[in-house]
Amino acid sequence: MAVDVPGKGELAAIARGYGMHLGDEDLASFEPLVGGLLSSHDAVEELYAETAPKAPDGRSWSEPAENALGAWTVRTELREAEDGPLAGRTVAVKDNIAVAGVPMMNGSRTLEGFVPSRDATVVTRLLAAGATITGKAVCEDLCFSGASHTSVTGPVRNPWDPERTSGGSSSGSAALVAAGDVDLALGGDQGGSIRIPSAFCGVVGHKPTHGLVPYTGAFPIEFTLDHLGPITRTVEDAALLLGVLAGRDGWDPRQPADLRTQDYLGALTGDVSGLRAAVVSEGFGIPGLSDPGVDQAVRAAADRLSEAGMRVEEISIPWHRHAMHVWNVIATDGATVQMVDGNGYGYNWDGLYDPELMAFYGRQRREVADQWSETVKLVALGGRYSLDHHHGRHYAMARNLAFEVRRHYDEALASFDVLLMPTLPIVATPLVAPSEPRETSIARALEMIPNTAPFDVSGHPATSVPAGLSGGLPVGLMIVGGRFQDATCLRVAHAYESLAGGFPAPPEGARPVAGPAAG
Repeated sequence: MAVDVPGKGELAAIARGYGMHLGDEDLASFEPLVGGLLSSHDAVEELYAETAPKAPDGRSWSEPAENALGAWTVRTELREAEDGPLAGRTVAVKDNIAVAGVPMMNGSRTLEGFVPSRDATVVTRLLAAGATITGKAVCEDLCFSGASHTSVTGPVRNPWDPERTSGGSSSGSAALVAAGDVDLALGGDQGGSIRIPSAFCGVVGHKPTHGLVPYTGAFPIEFTLDHLGPITRTVEDAALLLGVLAGRDGWDPRQPADLRTQDYLGALTGDVSGLRAAVVSEGFGIPGLSDPGVDQAVRAAADRLSEAGMRVEEISIPWHRHAMHVWNVIATDGATVQMVDGNGYGYNWDGLYDPELMAFYGRQRREVADQWSETVKLVALGGRYSLDHHHGRHYAMARNLAFEVRRHYDEALASFDVLLMPTLPIVATPLVAPSEPRETSIARALEMIPNTAPFDVSGHPATSVPAGLSGGLPVGLMIVGGRFQDATCLRVAHAYESLAGGFPAPPEGARPVAGPAAG
């Protein structure tokens, strides 16, 4: 599609936006110069058309026939290898991750109707490992919610109590794993979105070290916060899936050039004797938020690890509370520039882009912005104000402070193998009804992240495992390790799973009757 050449009127408007004052003679001079400059855009489009990927033949999808939890976006039956470590295992892929030839909605009207032509790297690796992808799992609107009421397809219901949130933004992924509808699922995490629904739904969620798993082909929010990782019923399955997903793909600058993976399955020895764990006091007793039953369950889990031979001590990391402010600025200003104004990908990085997605999203977001969730609207309004009035100053300060956040965790991890705290300070809350006010919708979407979001800033690996129940609902224990020491997190998580005798499943009868998506 040829690029239109701007006339003098359009050039005058652009100039005014930059504070330039160009006269008619200036505009007449610039008009052919700009037209000549833009001719390369046409050449690039022609060259790209010769190399652009084409969606594989023979892939099909269907609307979910049964969707009692509201957790499926579409159903598939994709398998490419008969053998491999995931042969015979079913997987749900979070719907912000591209599966070529299958619609990708990202929980939002802004991508409704978009069909990717290239698989995300993690999808390629799943299929090569023998997995069967049985569908796309619902996620929250542009993945900007820790609760499950913001997707345009309707709420995702918690298998433990269908009137409660499953957590977000990987809402469908965790609900489907907890309900036993799939063996494994992929989630994404920018503020806790793997660990939040895993904790609320009573399953295992592992946020890898930033850069360990390539994000290529997943819809970004903010390059410095983006993570993909496994959601499973057991720690062994999380380690198995991480081993398939991890490693460089050559297209994602989030990944270090010298990245080395570990033997995640081999690390599951069941023995934690001699390891050192620090219970971080700032992760408990968060004023106005923490549920005493949650704190009690997590401290009991730490005591159980101590009885198994771990050296467990309580420490203070004041920067754990400061880190939330750092995350807020990065996630607000950074996501506004990249996810909103930058049409998902933004500019100026040496990675693989999705031009078709950027164009589709860029056109559609201007038409449907009124239908964004309240959290996305909040980010766009606050972020644009900050950038217009302060010109990125606070984003730059927050990114510099991210190194300080990381340093304080690293100092603690120099003396301890892992840090322990509640994944979330609360258990799953009741779903937000459409009639409830904006303030309630936003509060329920973001209130649970004080312990999860800091580790998206610092990049440390973190595993959430069920630590018991409070009021009959799952509680998450979060195990944080040194960067690229994911195997240590999983080793401790596996040992705890063994000590607990396995993790409980949702009670019979809690799940709603099969039928169309609720809500």
